[in-house]
Amino acid sequence: MDPMVLGLLGLGGLAALLLLGVHIGVALMLVGIVGIAAIVGLEVAMGMAASTVYHTVAAYELITIPLFILMGYLACAGGISGDVFKSINDWLGRLKGGIGTSTVMSCTAFGAVCGSSLVTASVFSRLCAPEMRKLGYDKRIAYGICASGGMIGMLIPPSILMVVYGVLSGESIGKLLIAGVTPGIMLMLAFSLVIVAIAYFRHDLIKPGGPAEIVPLGRRLLDLFKIWQVWFVAIVIFGGIFGGIFNPTEAAAVASAFLIVLLGLTKFRDLRAIFPEAFRETASTTSMIFLVMAGAAVFAQFLVLTGTAATIVSWLQSLELSTMGFIVAIVVFYAVLGCFLDSISMLSITVPILNPLVQAMGVDTIWYAVIVIMAVEAGLLTPPVGLNVYGAYAVAEDDVRLEEIFSGIIPFFLATWMVIVVLILFPGLSTGLPNLMMSN
Repeated sequence: MDPMVLGLLGLGGLAALLLLGVHIGVALMLVGIVGIAAIVGLEVAMGMAASTVYHTVAAYELITIPLFILMGYLACAGGISGDVFKSINDWLGRLKGGIGTSTVMSCTAFGAVCGSSLVTASVFSRLCAPEMRKLGYDKRIAYGICASGGMIGMLIPPSILMVVYGVLSGESIGKLLIAGVTPGIMLMLAFSLVIVAIAYFRHDLIKPGGPAEIVPLGRRLLDLFKIWQVWFVAIVIFGGIFGGIFNPTEAAAVASAFLIVLLGLTKFRDLRAIFPEAFRETASTTSMIFLVMAGAAVFAQFLVLTGTAATIVSWLQSLELSTMGFIVAIVVFYAVLGCFLDSISMLSITVPILNPLVQAMGVDTIWYAVIVIMAVEAGLLTPPVGLNVYGAYAVAEDDVRLEEIFSGIIPFFLATWMVIVVLILFPGLSTGLPNLMMSN
């Protein structure tokens, strides 16, 4: 059989397995092995697959992923999310849309100790959405804020997606992590402006309420001090990587060790429940990510053997798109792909194929990476996959329907794409901080 035809059949088989509900990692691995076996035989195919899987998951940089995930679970167990929200809400709670804005900013701050969008969205949906509803927020907006705010956790370092992208593309993980800071802050400001605008102009969604309790300045300052754990972890990860003191793996190890010691000192009686659960969830989540990456590596090898990957790249080159046209096409491509795949799967399948073309075109690879991550992040809100929406729904109150949360994220989804447009037009917003970094 012609290898190109075999490659197209493999793509069709992958789509069929996904429609049947087969896990994306298993589907990628199965199609890849069967496809390679059709070309070189089963015994050789199994050997190639085993070697590919080993070299994919044995990368030193991937140690960062379980450490970042562990940080998130330990931060939840330590009650850091609640302390962060209380501290920020003391300052903003009396403003129109204050508690909603506090939630978004809390998601950003919590992102400094949790590299998972899904965890951030779930934690704050449980913590903040009921409080917003008590203060007159429509349930659609309350849960829409939490689901959308979780996105920021995947941009502010530590970010699992940035690590995955760096491993798949060979880019500096440290630079990628630092590059997410400015877009993360921009997204936080954009979401905050959306909430304030709704509070002023859509009283059916955010009802004007009486003034909240005036918190004395001394208590507000004390509450800021109480979240010193967040400041410490942020300084270790951002300051350590930016200043060249730590590489990302070392920064993650130091921050994780700090949180373990902190929990050991402050929640000693609960350690039997906290640590086993945190390590079990970390192992489960890490295994899922590694399975997808390993399966995608085998599938990508199959596409290379059939020439399908080269054909896709050649076709894109034949279009002779300008840099801006290429970036717009890629963003639209990921927007469509986000309707069907989760973020790790999208990156694992596409980055090995597209990155050589990006480098050949002379596109700034850090700028391109930020645009791709932002477009992939938007997929966390896109139906029918929308993992952040499902995360919020899983912990939502009984009277909340899934479609209501999807309705509530619409203004934030549009704001996300406005931020993406700004980042496309002004590349320096993505590359400014990485260019100032000291080598580590």
